[in-house]
Amino acid sequence: MHRRSAVRFIRDSVLLGLALALTSCGGEQAPEGEAPETAAPPSAATPTSVSAPGAVVFIISPANGATVASPVAVKFGVSGMAIAPAGQQTPNSGHHHLVIDAELPAAGQPIPATDQYMHYGKGQTETTVELAPGQHTLQLVLGDANHIPHEPQVVSKVVTITVE
Repeated sequence: MHRRSAVRFIRDSVLLGLALALTSCGGEQAPEGEAPETAAPPSAATPTSVSAPGAVVFIISPANGATVASPVAVKFGVSGMAIAPAGQQTPNSGHHHLVIDAELPAAGQPIPATDQYMHYGKGQTETTVELAPGQHTLQLVLGDANHIPHEPQVVSKVVTITVE
């Protein structure tokens, strides 16, 4: 009898934790003109997606070392994998995340949704971002249906730009 109560307590605690995690994600703002993204929260049962051999992502523009005006137009490229919206479980696919002035997100963990980690879960391949004058770094990372980097990670080279 005590074991059954303990199992119920653990189950209820896990469900409460998931509910709190889902509601805490609701405060994130989508980029202007876009609806907020929703994806199933990763769990212990959510494996990391495997990237296709030789897959690469890259920033088409702006070029490394460019001097640009804000808002900055950024075009994304990918080779060896398909682009698919967040939540869509398709092998060898993912969607772009733009990392601005930050380190790559932790492997195996969901990519944060902040001003430094922009999500393009509708399958977008370009965007414009407002950046303050000065030097900035841009980098792409491909995320799977649950916003988790693939294994091995599919990331672009860092592009450094100067905003006037």
